[in-house]
Amino acid sequence: MAALELLSEHACFGGVQRFYRHVSTVIGLPMRFSVYLPPQARSQTVPAVMYLAGLTCTEETFMAKAGAQRVAAELGLALIAPDTSPRGAGVPGEAESWDFGVGAGFYLDATQAPWSRHYRMETCLISELLPLLAPALPVDAQRLGISGHSMGGHGALTLALRHPGLFKSVSAFAPICAPTQCPWGHKAFAAYLGADTTQWAAHDASALMSECSTAPYPAGILIDQGLADKFLPTQLNPHLFEAACAKAGQPLTLRRHAGYDHGYYFISTFMADHLAHHAQTLLAPRSS
Repeated sequence: MAALELLSEHACFGGVQRFYRHVSTVIGLPMRFSVYLPPQARSQTVPAVMYLAGLTCTEETFMAKAGAQRVAAELGLALIAPDTSPRGAGVPGEAESWDFGVGAGFYLDATQAPWSRHYRMETCLISELLPLLAPALPVDAQRLGISGHSMGGHGALTLALRHPGLFKSVSAFAPICAPTQCPWGHKAFAAYLGADTTQWAAHDASALMSECSTAPYPAGILIDQGLADKFLPTQLNPHLFEAACAKAGQPLTLRRHAGYDHGYYFISTFMADHLAHHAQTLLAPRSS
């Protein structure tokens, strides 16, 4: 497994904010990610929350804008934020639009050429990045949560459902809850997964949840959604995920907030609640 290359580090709330690069054999290119280690990590392994950012973002966006480190330091949680797509793949058309290609990997493995060679974000994160962290950093691989925003909220929900047992806690901000039923999803899935729409449901959180016969996360899932979000009417469909959770008996706290939009002012407002949600599960005493 390729070693981590430390690019920079910064003291932050008694802990350390770091930015790394590693050579991804899955992607076939160098990939970047960021890690916040709380002060508790100096003397012990700590639980971690992986945060998946949205369209156009990088591994730096969340760390710079969400205001998460102060609360993470208090709770003793590490934060992990990967990049949102390969960089430098050189696929024709990958940089032509803001909602597809570069910065828009949708946290899945593309099956269609030319995207399938490099755009393999799901395997990169699950089978490469996460196993790379525990041997190199004081992070407890048995106590992982996942969260995300928008496209990253889609990623958090789908990866949590597609890899049962890997993540112990789940939350999302303004997630794309049913990408098979919105323009962002149609654009990405048609190119990455092909014209056969029957293959798309495997990467749709509402479709995945509707197939569950029991609650996959009995401790509950937390979602926050701003009602002034311009993407809510056409792209996000939280009501579909809400209905799927009700069908599966999955506890869901879906909070709708008047006046809040899609950006990081909204995310930073409720970030402490999300980290507390994860901490309740990740920091709970382990059963013997």
